[in-house]
Amino acid sequence: MKKRPSSNYSGIVFKLADVMKEKGYSKNKLCVKCGLRFETVQGYYNGDISRVDLYVLAAMCKELECSVGDILEYKIED
Repeated sequence: MKKRPSSNYSGIVFKLADVMKEKGYSKNKLCVKCGLRFETVQGYYNGDISRVDLYVLAAMCKELECSVGDILEYKIED
């Protein structure tokens, strides 16, 4: 089994931090508004997750009024 690279593996780039900054949200505010644990939001914010939870992603998109593509992006690795 292949070992996962330390960050942004498989070409997935997390852009939650950019969206939150643009919309004026802190991690704590997003946690409260979405009913999510701080550790969960922190993981998406830093790109430290290995499995995307669709409920979490949908809650964040609804609150931030954005699409999934605004939070996650796939970039082809060289």
